[in-house]
Amino acid sequence: MRRASTHRIGCGGRGAEPTVKTTARAIATAHLKEAPLDLTLRDDAETWCATLDGVLLPTGTLRRSAGGALATLPGYAEGAWWVQDAAAALPARLFGDIAGREVIDLCAAPGGKTAQLATAGARVTAVDRSTRRLERLVANLERLDLPVEAVGADALTWRPPGPVEAVLLDAPCSTTGAIRRHPDVPHLKSPEDVARLSAVSTEFAASGNRYAQAGRHACLLQPARWSRKRGRRVSNRCFTPARRSSGARS
Repeated sequence: MRRASTHRIGCGGRGAEPTVKTTARAIATAHLKEAPLDLTLRDDAETWCATLDGVLLPTGTLRRSAGGALATLPGYAEGAWWVQDAAAALPARLFGDIAGREVIDLCAAPGGKTAQLATAGARVTAVDRSTRRLERLVANLERLDLPVEAVGADALTWRPPGPVEAVLLDAPCSTTGAIRRHPDVPHLKSPEDVARLSAVSTEFAASGNRYAQAGRHACLLQPARWSRKRGRRVSNRCFTPARRSSGARS
């Protein structure tokens, strides 16, 4: 019987690339470790880094060892920071200067990206269909003293009063990227769930794309693809708003 070949990944010299099995084992081992605590800071990063005994990542996120009650940490009561994974904090920053602009945050709860947008000066409408999760978002934003309009609705059917200048969507997913925080995921999710959620994400992305003004772009955490039904391209990138033409509204 012919022995199955082992596929290799990576770009090192011959024999240096880890096998898929080795890589999978390394990922599984990493999942056994407790995830660190990532925080997004409102300002004064160096001071809070020292106060919270953390490390400032190149992206601006403060990372500290897990453990301890959040409410007892310095800066919690005064809203100096909020919990947000480093990777989750990247998309909102890609919009650039959005001060004064109308932004819709779809599937917004628990509100980390909403807080980023509001802190940057955007006029944010946060949409989520889960009442419980939306209440958590509102409580988080109240602690941070950030203004936001919270809407309890299904993003697939909800429509804003008119087009807006930016849309951010973190569509429902399999959560396989956060197994350290949710160790039950490998036991509860199936390949069928991944396929189903991929289809749902495409629908969310199409809805979000319709909200943006012509000449603007949406930030969608979703692979770029063409929607056969609508014949429109849905982008997986995040752009600063296009330059206004003389007829565009301010």
